Amino acid sequence: MSHTTADLLVERLVAWGVDTIFGFPGDGINGIFEALRTHQDTVRFIQVRHEEAAAFAACGYAKYTGRLGVCLATSGPGGIHLLNGLYDAKCDGQPVLAITGHTFHDLIGTHSQQDVDLGRLFMDVAAYSERVMGPAHVINVVDTAVKTALGRRTVAHLTIPKDVQEWTSGDESRSAANVPGHSADVFEGDWPMPSMSRLKAAADLLNAGSRVAILAGRGCLGARAEVLEMADKVGGPIVKPLLGKGVVADDSLFTTGGVGLLGTAPSQDAMEECDTLLIAGSSFPYLEFYPKPGQARTIQIEIDATRTGLRHAVDVGLVGDCRDVLGALLPLVARKSDRSFLEKAQERMKRWNTLMELRGTRTDLPLKPQVVAHQLNALLRDDAIVSADSGTIATWAARHIQMRGTMQFSLSGTLATMGNAVPYGIGAAIAYPGRQVVSIVGDGGFTMLMGEVATLVKYALPVKVIIFKNDVLGMIKWEQMVLGGTPQFGVQLQPIDFAAYARACGAGGFTVSDPAEVASTLRQALDYPGPAIVEAVVDSNEPPLPGKITTDQAWNFTEALVKGERGGWEIFKTVLENKIREVV
Repeated sequence: MSHTTADLLVERLVAWGVDTIFGFPGDGINGIFEALRTHQDTVRFIQVRHEEAAAFAACGYAKYTGRLGVCLATSGPGGIHLLNGLYDAKCDGQPVLAITGHTFHDLIGTHSQQDVDLGRLFMDVAAYSERVMGPAHVINVVDTAVKTALGRRTVAHLTIPKDVQEWTSGDESRSAANVPGHSADVFEGDWPMPSMSRLKAAADLLNAGSRVAILAGRGCLGARAEVLEMADKVGGPIVKPLLGKGVVADDSLFTTGGVGLLGTAPSQDAMEECDTLLIAGSSFPYLEFYPKPGQARTIQIEIDATRTGLRHAVDVGLVGDCRDVLGALLPLVARKSDRSFLEKAQERMKRWNTLMELRGTRTDLPLKPQVVAHQLNALLRDDAIVSADSGTIATWAARHIQMRGTMQFSLSGTLATMGNAVPYGIGAAIAYPGRQVVSIVGDGGFTMLMGEVATLVKYALPVKVIIFKNDVLGMIKWEQMVLGGTPQFGVQLQPIDFAAYARACGAGGFTVSDPAEVASTLRQALDYPGPAIVEAVVDSNEPPLPGKITTDQAWNFTEALVKGERGGWEIFKTVLENKIREVV
């Protein structure tokens, strides 16, 4: 029996273990859709409302499962729409395969309809991008694309002309050089290990240091036990970039939580005071939050050799998987008897946690965004999967959502794009039916892909979407003031009734603006049998202050108020009230 190119594509993906494809139909991929229709018993197609959401969902699926995410779009504009989500996957090192259609093979390059050279367009985002030439070619390039995505933890892309999709295996002659069955659907994910001399050099630095800090990123998500043991041995705190939020539980006595503008003051103190730094599985991009050059001897564990020393000068680089490398390094590290550096961090963290409790339990009006995140945290299950959008929302999630048990958390870390949280939730809910999935978003990010609520309803995915509604692009507003020293401009949003919108889509819709009703409203939404939206109307003047404010930031903030920031007095009063409460 002959098979079409599309049949062979789908069957090879199934052989690779792919069981879910996110996408949106179009005439440029009709052949592939026919193959999906006839293979419904082995692979699911999840129809989203925008191709960008398909790429985000595939990225979220990859992040939460560690498996290959796959997305599908038609020729021309469909493929173009994938790009933002694919760049998210590339920037955060996630294996995603994008499949696109193309115009007829003999009309390519003739200004035909939707004749966009997607192979060339995807050259930057994809480490591997090829046009499928026919049935004898498709298996070879599928295997290479999948291996590239998995092996390099990045994006791969295949584009198939619409007529080529329907060619059958008897329509063309195979070249003599293309030996049938020569390509294997096998990937071995074993990573290199550093030499013993490199491991001993790293251990010598760790043993010599008196104030050791550990920066544990997403590469350590599977190495919790090893990271905790290392922290105990070196007597130092674990600082977590946001993509590494799930590395250790937030109630661990060894962690000071996040770092950077969204992080904690104790984490920044640790980075400023350490004399030795162990960077494990992190490519945290904000250079100003690392130790000053020459301050700390540094060891970096990194799976990609090209990223060793990328963010901070390194004395010893160890290339390999964090779990394996830490396991080999631990026997060489002696347990320090001096625990003063760790104990100082723990005392600071106690004060920080008290401050977060104070901010998260306020009862004054307008409703503070911290209160919503704080109350939500108390209601999350120990195996919840949480996605967050970009903006001020990331600050509230970073500081008030506490990782515990087998919880998972992610957001757009390096690209920091808006609009990712709900599609991430789609990917998570498809991968883990039965687990609690919560997407935390701002009103700006939500409206970018708000059509995906219909996707949640269509597939009965019980994702709970918590919208922090303040009718402003909050992070941009504060960046204009604090980083630029200018009044806000162009950031006000037209209000939308999101609860009514949810109900119109067939989901549950809830609204809360009273601090006294936050917990009960959230509980009602989380218990709702299906997808639900909570519209939390919060104070637009509540600033996402950094854990430690610099003099430049304070001066720029003051300068913006002086220049005529709209609502300047209310903003000043809010900041002043916060500081008074904290002192009291």
